Amino acid sequence: MRVVIGEDEALLREGLVLLLQGAGWDVAGVADNAPDLVRLAGEHRPDLVLTDIRMPPEHSEDGLRAAVAIRADRPETAVLVLSQYVHRQYARELLADRPAGVGYLLKQRIADVATFCRDVGIVARGGTVLDPEVVSAMLTRARSDHDALSLLTPRQTDVIALLAQGRTNAGIARRLGISEKAVVQHVSRIYDVLGLAVTGDDHRRVLAVIRYLNP
Repeated sequence: MRVVIGEDEALLREGLVLLLQGAGWDVAGVADNAPDLVRLAGEHRPDLVLTDIRMPPEHSEDGLRAAVAIRADRPETAVLVLSQYVHRQYARELLADRPAGVGYLLKQRIADVATFCRDVGIVARGGTVLDPEVVSAMLTRARSDHDALSLLTPRQTDVIALLAQGRTNAGIARRLGISEKAVVQHVSRIYDVLGLAVTGDDHRRVLAVIRYLNP
C-alpha cells in the first residue's frame, strides 16, 4: 500500500518513514507543510495519508484542513491523524462526512510499533481507529447531548468505546474479561438502542461508533 506522510518535526518524520517502510509500506512522499502534503497526495494518489494536525504555514490546524481537502478530492483516501493533543472538534470534523478510513492517535501514547502498524493497516482498509483519550473526550460531550446514551448499560458503553478504538470482538473480550459471545450480544443490543437496522449498504459497526460519538 502507498502512503504519504505530513509531519514538520524532522526526527519524527524520518522515523515514520523508516517504520512504515520496514512494515512493507510504499512511502511515496513526505511533506513538512500542509500545501506540499495536498500536492503530494494529488500526485501520488496514496491509499493513506498520515499527518499531524498542527503544521506550517500557519502552525494551526493546517494538517487537518489538508486532510479534509484530500478526502474531498478523493473520498477513498484513508486519513490517520497523529497529534500531541486531544482536539474533540477536529475528530468530529474528520468523522462527520465519511467515517470509514479515519484514525486519530496521540503521538505520546504510541509505544508499541506492532500495534501502531496494525492500526495503520486498519485505517487503510477502511476501519476507524481512535485513541482511548480521544474517545473519552468525545463521549463526555456525547453523554450530555445524546438521549440514546442513557439507554446503554455501563458494559455496553465499555464495548462501544473499544469498538471506536478499532478492537475486534476477540480483543474486546480479552480486554473486558468476557466471552466473545457476550461481546456479540452487547454489540447487537447497541445496534438496537441506536436504531441501526441490517442493510446491504451500511457497516453497522462503524455507524454505531459514529452515531455515538457525533450526537
